[in-house]
Amino acid sequence: MDRIFTLEEARLLMPDLLARADDVVVARADLVELQTALNQGTASALGGLPEAKALEARLSETLGWFTGEGLELKGIAPLLFDFPARLDGDSVLLCWLEGERELRWYHKPEYGFAGRRLIPGTAS
Repeated sequence: MDRIFTLEEARLLMPDLLARADDVVVARADLVELQTALNQGTASALGGLPEAKALEARLSETLGWFTGEGLELKGIAPLLFDFPARLDGDSVLLCWLEGERELRWYHKPEYGFAGRRLIPGTAS
């Protein structure tokens, strides 16, 4: 069964989400840099193919944590996650985008990211 978050549950998960998201951002950048060097046949201070495979595994494991917690991964560059939730009796997706340090946005599933609105009671 898919998890449905309360706003409080989602916000309690934010410190873990932020720590793991920061890790994804670093690993993602390292992997892109390393893969570019490998594709161009140049040396990289980040290592070689074994290190690239380790970064891929690290990314996969970390991204798996998010989905294991019930979040929906919508994008990896930038990171974008939705928390399925109910807000004022409506089914919504609490929406977090890379760079945000708190959970402040939601949208109805049928409107997608373009329909993002501030969570009621959240200062703009």
